[in-house]
Amino acid sequence: MEGGGRPSAVQGALLAASAAVTALLYSVYRHRARGARALQGARKLRLDGELQAVLLEAPGRCVPYAVIEGVVQSVKDTLSSQFVENCKGVIQRLTLQEHKMVWNRTTHLWNDYEKLIHQRTNTTPFQLLPLEEGAGVAVRVMKPLEAAELSLETVYEKFHPSVQSFTDVIGHYISGERPKGIQETEQMLKVGTALTGVGELVLDHTTIKLQPPKQGMPYYLSTSDFETLLHKQQSSARFWKILTVLCGCATCAFLFFLLRKQYRQHRERRQLRRLQQEFRLAQERLVRGEAGQAPKNLCVICLNNLKACVFLDCGHLCSCHECYLALPEPKKCPICRQPIARVVPLYNS
Repeated sequence: MEGGGRPSAVQGALLAASAAVTALLYSVYRHRARGARALQGARKLRLDGELQAVLLEAPGRCVPYAVIEGVVQSVKDTLSSQFVENCKGVIQRLTLQEHKMVWNRTTHLWNDYEKLIHQRTNTTPFQLLPLEEGAGVAVRVMKPLEAAELSLETVYEKFHPSVQSFTDVIGHYISGERPKGIQETEQMLKVGTALTGVGELVLDHTTIKLQPPKQGMPYYLSTSDFETLLHKQQSSARFWKILTVLCGCATCAFLFFLLRKQYRQHRERRQLRRLQQEFRLAQERLVRGEAGQAPKNLCVICLNNLKACVFLDCGHLCSCHECYLALPEPKKCPICRQPIARVVPLYNS
């Protein structure tokens, strides 16, 4: 606390930062909770012959938020893996990543560091077919890369270690960087993968499309079933809620500490003003000679009340009873600073 009972700049900054973090966590929690509630209320539809009839009856031939489950099938050509034979897919992601050790001058330790060198994602139009064979209904998946929870299967992964000479090793120690190698990865969404899609379902002429919702609700493409996806989103919302509550409690506790400190400062200042006022009044009475009392009979501490206590063993008569009670422990005579063994009250008549 600064003078005057106001919080210091550091305390104010800490309080503002804590409140900002709490607000940020609450915003994330609201977003996750809204997504979980929307997902729980999504309309579950089956890929069967009645799907087109349901969309025809819906307003605008559109179901704003629907859940469908099907098997991935390419519309035209499929993508072939560059490293695995007979591996076909509709989404292909190729990644080159550098791994190296970097010297930390603060901790004096070598830390792992990863750097993305190159990444390319190839897609081809695909659709979802019913899990059961025989039904001739398909749903075209639009903008799959915008979907959350889309996990690609790693079909190829190889680490190419770097070859280093003795001169290279010395140079690496001097520069503080030691290359470990290059990791090459290929991920794909294979044809025939069971996929759960959650989004806006639209009937466009004769084509049924699954696309990102226009109302801002999350768009999902997941290899998990709907119940697993829902449980994951609810767990995520609970996690952010707990973080928000903990951070909010910490902010409230810090605010209570500052307010309590400010109240104590205010109470001390008020008590100091009262004592100063009493001292001024006592000085005025001493000057004017009020109550017919000689200055020598007044308490040497407050200069207001009559002396009423004899301190033993020193024998000094210098304090009123109220000021004696206010003396700090262990109590000492304010004249000679000797310990007070006992007090004999003095009654003025």
